[in-house]
Amino acid sequence: MTEVDFYDVSFLPPSGLTYAVIAARHKGKWLFVRHNDRTTWEIAGGHIEKDESPSDAARRELNEETGAVDFNMDCVATYSVRKNGETGYGRLYFAEVPELERIPDKSEIAEVMAMDHLPENLTYPDIQPLLFMKVRDYLSGR
Repeated sequence: MTEVDFYDVSFLPPSGLTYAVIAARHKGKWLFVRHNDRTTWEIAGGHIEKDESPSDAARRELNEETGAVDFNMDCVATYSVRKNGETGYGRLYFAEVPELERIPDKSEIAEVMAMDHLPENLTYPDIQPLLFMKVRDYLSGR
């Protein structure tokens, strides 16, 4: 069973943060990406590199995975995922992307799709809907 919990944006777990995930919207549609090695869709994001801040990782991942170069980004929450006895922590962001460019050649992303809603065939179906709903709740409360 997978458990996802949300915390204040300032919460920093003792083990540190591992992931930055960015729910991005472009021209009123949500951006989802498909990795080269998969047939499923996911919200942009990835690992925070050593000596990289979570927000710098989020900016880098959003650019590498969607081609976004100029965007506004808000931190929505810190989150945890507990699965198979292991817990990992990440930061969840929202980005409004006015313009997309070509995905960098070094990207592991095969395709970017803009949709009105969360796609059905998700890479992480037990996690991504909860992250997506958290961002939508955040936007409705702004």
